[in-house]
Amino acid sequence: MPQENLCNDKVFNGFYLKYSRDLYNFMYYKSGDEDQAMDLVQEAFVKIFQNCGKIQIEKAKSYLFTTANNLFLNVVKHQKVKLAYAQQQPAAAGTAEDPQFVLQEKEYMEQLENAIADLTEAQREVFLMNRIDGKKYREIAELLDISEKAVEKRMMGALKKLRSRLDNF
Repeated sequence: MPQENLCNDKVFNGFYLKYSRDLYNFMYYKSGDEDQAMDLVQEAFVKIFQNCGKIQIEKAKSYLFTTANNLFLNVVKHQKVKLAYAQQQPAAAGTAEDPQFVLQEKEYMEQLENAIADLTEAQREVFLMNRIDGKKYREIAELLDISEKAVEKRMMGALKKLRSRLDNF
């Protein structure tokens, strides 16, 4: 019986159908952006296809998720560079809204984004799954293959960090 190979279109299509939704959810929980998550999924599958001859079918899922995670980390690194550059540039022209409100809203959103970014990856995943997707701790535990107590501990840590970071708002 010939061993399955990811370079086979039928095998690759089956692999894509089996894991694309899970990978999309994983990337969405990490990034919080639907479009970015879809881009990362597509790019990860392209990389898998480009290296299909080198990847053993039984290790393909791990390779896929690792590739997508590395792509996400590259995006985050690039965003940090862009943010540092933007902070060095002069402020854009004013808007018709109250400048004080606009400034406060911008500061709060930056603080919130920074606070969420400073969470550990595990805390961020659990926090976004619960607060954004509305998943219960039991569902999160099943998706991440951890115990409910681990989910509770991660969520408690995330909330403590967010409260301390956003306390002045």
